[in-house]
Amino acid sequence: MELNERVLYHQIHPFKLLTDWSAAFAAAALFWNHRPIEALVIGFVPSALVTIALVRWANLEPYRESRFGHYVSGFMTRRVKVARFGGLLPLWIGAWFRSPVAMAAGVVWIIGCWLIGLRRRR
Repeated sequence: MELNERVLYHQIHPFKLLTDWSAAFAAAALFWNHRPIEALVIGFVPSALVTIALVRWANLEPYRESRFGHYVSGFMTRRVKVARFGGLLPLWIGAWFRSPVAMAAGVVWIIGCWLIGLRRRR
């Protein structure tokens, strides 16, 4: 498996998904309490470390062959990844200003980016 494939398929590894979502919400809690340095560290470092480990050492072949793997291979472009990442802004800014509506908008945006491939299949 080539590097670009490893980078694509590591995103659907359960440990990566759990890490990203957990880190995003833990960072949101820290932003809520106005602790931005800790929030940024918690928001980015665990995800980066898991990415490095999975891309380097994980067997990602089963994820490439899975239904989820076929799904993401059809639409997960750099543009979609950037848009998905952009959903952290309303989530975290909403947490800073203690706005559940803004936070929910960020979560909906991220989920929408994951689901956009359904629209493209039709």
